[in-house]
Amino acid sequence: MKILILGAGKMGSFFADVLSFEHEVAIFDTDPQRLRFTFNTLRMTTMDEVEAFRPELLINAVTLKYTIPAFESVLPHLPATCIISDIASVKTGLPEFYKKTGRPFVSTHPMFGPTFANLDKLSEENTIIISESDHLGKVFFRDLYSRLHLNIFEYTFKEHDETIAYSLSIPFASTMVFAAIMKHQDAPGTTFKKHMNIARGLLSEDDFLVIEILFNPHTPEQLEKIQQQLATLQKIIREKDSEEMKKYLSRLRENIK
Repeated sequence: MKILILGAGKMGSFFADVLSFEHEVAIFDTDPQRLRFTFNTLRMTTMDEVEAFRPELLINAVTLKYTIPAFESVLPHLPATCIISDIASVKTGLPEFYKKTGRPFVSTHPMFGPTFANLDKLSEENTIIISESDHLGKVFFRDLYSRLHLNIFEYTFKEHDETIAYSLSIPFASTMVFAAIMKHQDAPGTTFKKHMNIARGLLSEDDFLVIEILFNPHTPEQLEKIQQQLATLQKIIREKDSEEMKKYLSRLRENIK
């Protein structure tokens, strides 16, 4: 299959690497410098090259802020039969966009990034395929993700964004609060060092990735839950209520079973 990837960032390069040995893959980026280290892949910087390539599948791997504009710029240069796809971590606006285009599409979300994930042990990582996607697109990505040994889940667009708000927005926000009140520790404990490593990993991610996760329309609801729990914990600590703290710890242990 002839596959065009938009964006030579971390995920675009990852998909180029895993697909280039079985498919004819091209990667497009407006910045030629980002194409320097692509391997076994055609490099493109103009729409004339895209038209000549005539891809059968397009994987849009640009950051969320530019996902729809990138689609709009490339669609006039694609064959009518080309399946278009995204790997965006937040799907807001995409269902309406896909419906408007009238093209076959598939939307997925690999729930890992090269910064955090062990790419040699992806069996511990998850991915989501959007159920409203076209059949052939779902078959392609299900086969790809199965060969990568990822755990595959199928959600609707709405279910996806709700899940991401819970599973990513909460740890992202909690880690950012930890980093916001941080000061140098001469003799940090083990727990502190683990939290610090998580914070450093998160803050080494691309700013647009962090922003698009936190700007999920379902995130404010999750942040309110964090605030409520902090208020509860603060009250127990202020009152030095040992019995209430024991009950609180018991509830936490039940939550993480």
